[in-house]
This record gives sequence, C-alpha cells and structure tokens, in this order.
Amino acid sequence: MKDEKKKPPDIRERAFRYALRSIKLYKSIQEGKDSAGWILSRQYLRSATSIGANIEEAQSGESRADFLHKYGIAQKEAKESLYWLRLMVASGIVPRARLEPLMRETDELIAVITAIIVNTKKAIRGAQRDAKTEQQ
Repeated sequence: MKDEKKKPPDIRERAFRYALRSIKLYKSIQEGKDSAGWILSRQYLRSATSIGANIEEAQSGESRADFLHKYGIAQKEAKESLYWLRLMVASGIVPRARLEPLMRETDELIAVITAIIVNTKKAIRGAQRDAKTEQQ
C-alpha cells in the first residue's frame, strides 16, 4: 500500500473551522469581566466569521470579477481578524501563548487567500491574452 499524503483541507473548510475557533474564543472572553475584552472579542468574531462567509459567496460568483471581489473582502476580513488578535495580546486581555496558534492560522489563511487571488488574476490575464491572439 502506498504512503499517501493527507490532502490539506480546502479553503472553505479551513475558514469554517477557523470561524468555529473564533466562536470558542469569543465565548471564553465573554465569560470574563473585562468589558474591553467583550468589545474586542466581538469585533474579532465578526471579522473572523466573515472570512468563510465571503469565500462561500465567491463560490457562487456571477463572474470572475465577482469571485475576486468576494475573495478580496475575505482577505481584508482575515487581516482585520489578525489585527484584533494582536490587539487582544498587546492589551493583555488574552495571553500570547493562547492566541499564537490562532494568529498563525490567520497568517496562513491570508497567504492562501492571497495566492487564490493572485492565481485567479493570472488566469484572467492569460485568458485575455489567448482571446486577443485568437482575434488576430
């Protein structure tokens, strides 16, 4: 039997699991008495869950431009999520050790989403070049 490498989860599943992790963090912070933590965790929850929602919407995009637009929003939401995590650490609301894995996953989501955007733009440019060549 061959030693098969496990296929990494697709971005939709990865973003969904990330959103679930954000819900757990939010619930945990809401149990405390730090009102700043409540506000920051709510901001984080909104942006973190929006990543996957925009990726899902992109799958039903009406055009490549629509697809790119939704992925662009997902990328912005991921960057915003990282901001809120960094702020929670810097303010002492949540210890860095607890958020480090989530911050790493956020960085990785940003990288994957960015790669999808870049590759889609390359494919669009390639298709446009092919169409021009056919017209000539």
